[in-house]
Amino acid sequence: MRKLIQFKNIVKDFDGQLVLKGINLDIYENEFVTLLGPSGCGKTTLLRILGGFLTQTEGQVLFDNEDISQVPPYKREVNTVFQKYALFPHMNVYDNIAFGLKIKKEPKDIIEQKVQRMLKLVNLEEYAKRNVTEMSGGQQQRIAIARALVNEPMVLLLDEPLGALDLKLRKEMQHELKKIQQEVGITFIYVTHDQEEALTMSDKIVVMKDGEIQQIGSPTDIYNEPVNEFVANFIGESNIIDGVMLDDYRVMFEDKIFDCVDFGFDKNEKIDVVIRPEDLDIVPRKDGKLKGIVRSVLFKGVHYETIVETKVGTSITVQMKVSDEKPVVNTQANEKMSANDFYLDVSDIEELTEATIIARADAQAWNPDTEEWVSIPKVSYNIKPENGIYPVTFSTSAGTSVTVNMIVKDENRVVNKEYQEEIFAVNFFKTVDEIKESIALETDLKTWANASAWSLEDDTSVEITSIHYDFDPENITPGTYTVTFATEGHEYKIDTTDKYEVGDEVGLMFQPEDIHIMKKEGSY
Repeated sequence: MRKLIQFKNIVKDFDGQLVLKGINLDIYENEFVTLLGPSGCGKTTLLRILGGFLTQTEGQVLFDNEDISQVPPYKREVNTVFQKYALFPHMNVYDNIAFGLKIKKEPKDIIEQKVQRMLKLVNLEEYAKRNVTEMSGGQQQRIAIARALVNEPMVLLLDEPLGALDLKLRKEMQHELKKIQQEVGITFIYVTHDQEEALTMSDKIVVMKDGEIQQIGSPTDIYNEPVNEFVANFIGESNIIDGVMLDDYRVMFEDKIFDCVDFGFDKNEKIDVVIRPEDLDIVPRKDGKLKGIVRSVLFKGVHYETIVETKVGTSITVQMKVSDEKPVVNTQANEKMSANDFYLDVSDIEELTEATIIARADAQAWNPDTEEWVSIPKVSYNIKPENGIYPVTFSTSAGTSVTVNMIVKDENRVVNKEYQEEIFAVNFFKTVDEIKESIALETDLKTWANASAWSLEDDTSVEITSIHYDFDPENITPGTYTVTFATEGHEYKIDTTDKYEVGDEVGLMFQPEDIHIMKKEGSY
């Protein structure tokens, strides 16, 4: 197939804002290519550069191996159909289609032949003499397409032309457009944010995000083998689960090993597993590769969207007591010092060291002029292996000191026997300033609460994936607040024609070819 259009490192800058960030794309003769992406991703900008309505900041646009960057729009062998069809309201259907040919001063008999051919192509033969204002939205769109095609361009550009139509008419026109493209045998470049349009009509889909191409491929490739989470979620709906590629054709997720059809990943590489909702079947619990509980059922007209929870995240909630205490000031030594009360389990006492106490109390000393840290060489305390409140004093060499309380309480941990998981965290004390000055608050909250989770089966660490709190960090005031730490739960969306009830215990079944493996974001 002949390469018709080449975008080479196309960059577009609007007032310092990069809208296109080095686009490289080849489009071939007679292809139906769709530029797909959310609003603001740069797809219309790329189309307008090809049409000659905008000039790129950097890069080349080659048309049939010739650079057309300096060629004006009317001399380019492309025509554009916009969402607003811009038909001439004072002309009838025939004259709207014939307008471009009349401007070119084509002979009347040639105009007649070409217009009649276009009217037949778009099924408007009986409406030639009707005023365009009397035509429906779908008919007006066909007129706009016919007016563009009658000039026999090598490429037709379509900028969201179905956006103004209702859903039923839009679906009809999707098939109509594909049929027209196949009949006229030219290249169509279509811009849309509608995934269904792209999947229905395209030979090739170009998925864009933030001025960059994410993936190029056939509708089947894009749908079945998305390269990243953005593409997977943008093209249809997806269940995306953390997994590990143990070996070629073997993947582990939800602590179970499954056969798959993917290969070429590093051994034990962390990956994302994608399973589409329509590829999952709900079966009796005993027959399922995964087991879960139905959490919600939503009727979608032709199917039920069913949410099945296969694992509940293990969570623990602690209290954070926030005070407005200020640092101790030692004017003579030019030092400031602060520390917080903190909680301990009885089991912590045996392994308690001065370094651990300094860390748990978040004890700090510093020079207020230079902001340089000052060492805390002396930690004084006397603690027993039983519940109680025990003072601890931190001192610098210059004599600056702070005394806080070590509070020994029973262990604060939650055990999830069903999923063999345990999570631990302690209540803690902070000041308003410490919260407001935190740069990575979620990380700090985990550190301050000494939060951790692990598997009861093999003692391996389990990641705490969510942290919820009931305060606004920027406007926090003294008081007691709750912080909840949780490991990841797993939910799957399933499209099924069978109705299940909330609370049903079910199994989930899928085949190796239903599992699609993606590299983790940023691991390319």
